Amino acid sequence: MISQGDLAPDFQLAADDGSIVSLADFAGRTLVLYFYPKDDTSGCTAQACELRDDLPEFARLGVDVVGVSPDSVESHVKFKRKYDLNFPLLADTERAAAEAYGVWKEKSMYGKKYMGIERSTFVVDAEGRLSHVWRKVKARGHAAMVREALDGA
Repeated sequence: MISQGDLAPDFQLAADDGSIVSLADFAGRTLVLYFYPKDDTSGCTAQACELRDDLPEFARLGVDVVGVSPDSVESHVKFKRKYDLNFPLLADTERAAAEAYGVWKEKSMYGKKYMGIERSTFVVDAEGRLSHVWRKVKARGHAAMVREALDGA
């Protein structure tokens, strides 16, 4: 399990704009990399919209924001358009990044067990190290918590 201070695992994932995005694309910058379970669900939408609304503050701090889920590029395009999201969404359809970051977990709902994304956020500093790690994130209010942590750093 990766933790604060570790080098961030690299990834190469398809983005909603059709490009391939890797961790190296953010070298020398700070990145908020957040993993979420599913496009256009209530918690994921609330989290994405809060990040969208706070993006000017993240930009003021010199921080990029990227969302990752196992949904397809096509699903991301629809989600992004529907909520006017202003940051990239990456398709981790093979779950390689989720597994590398330790967020592909067994979950349980109504007594049924299944595999899915544990909502988590990682801040990767300019040197590629994890400066902050939040696991089992509550969607609402999390964007402000991340912003405040970065603002105080």
